[in-house]
Amino acid sequence: MDAAVFYGGGIGRNRGGLGMMVWVPVSAFVICWLTLAWLLRRGQRLPMDHPNARSLHETPTPRVGGLGIMAGVAGASVWLADAGLLPVMLGAFVLAALSVLDDLRGLPVALRFLAHFVAATACLLALGLTGWALVGAVLGVVWMTNLYNFMDGADGLAGGMAAIGFTALALAAWLGHAPELAAVCAAIAAAALAFLRFNFPPARVFMGDAGSIPLGFLAATLGVMGAQQAVWPWLFPLLVFSPFIVDASVTLARRGLRGEKIWRAHR
Repeated sequence: MDAAVFYGGGIGRNRGGLGMMVWVPVSAFVICWLTLAWLLRRGQRLPMDHPNARSLHETPTPRVGGLGIMAGVAGASVWLADAGLLPVMLGAFVLAALSVLDDLRGLPVALRFLAHFVAATACLLALGLTGWALVGAVLGVVWMTNLYNFMDGADGLAGGMAAIGFTALALAAWLGHAPELAAVCAAIAAAALAFLRFNFPPARVFMGDAGSIPLGFLAATLGVMGAQQAVWPWLFPLLVFSPFIVDASVTLARRGLRGEKIWRAHR
C-alpha cells in the first residue's frame, strides 16, 4: 500500500514514510522496555536459566527477553500496512509462541526443527519462491534461525547483533525506497536496543528461544524479501549478519571434524 494512502491522502509519500520511520521504532522500543520492566517484577515466578557446566553466568537469570522484543515488534506492526510483510511476521510470531512453550516445558528437537522447516517453507512460498530457489532459501532460513539461537549465550551478543544488523537493513531499505520494510527492520532494531538495557553485564534477563529463534527467522526472511524486491543484492544481508554466520558455521564445522555431536549445546 502506498504510504500516502496509509497516512491519508493529504500527506505525501516522503512525509508519511518519515513519520512511519519515527513512530514504528519508538513504539517498539517503549513497548519492549515496559514489557520487560513489568516481567522482571515477577521475580522467581519467571522461567529461569539455571547455570550448568556450559553456562557463562553464575546465578539463575530469567529467560524472557524475547517476550519483550516480540511484544515491541507486535505493537509496532499496527503502524504497517504492507500485506507482503504478513507471511514473514506471521511465521516469526508462530515460532516465537512455539519457543515460549519450549522455554517453559521443553519440546523434542525433532518437533522444533519440523516447525522451523514448515514456517520457512510456508513463508517463502507466500513470497513467491519456487523450485531450487525455494529449496536453497528454506535451508538458508532454517540455518539462520538456528545459528542465531546457537550464538545466544553471552550478555549483549545476540541483542547487539540484532540492533546493528537490523539497523543496517533498515537504512538500506530506506535508501532503496522500501519504507515499510525499513520500518519493520527499524522496529526490530529498536526493540533489541530496549532489551540490551536489561541484558548488558551483569544481565538481568536473557533473550531465550522466544527471542533468538524469531530474530534469526526474521533476519533471513526479510533478507530474502529485500533481495526479491531489488532493495539490496542477495549478498548484502549475508554480509550484515556475517559475524554470526561465520562464527557459528566455523565453530560447528570444527566440532564436526573433531567428531563431536554438533547438535548438542556446548560452552
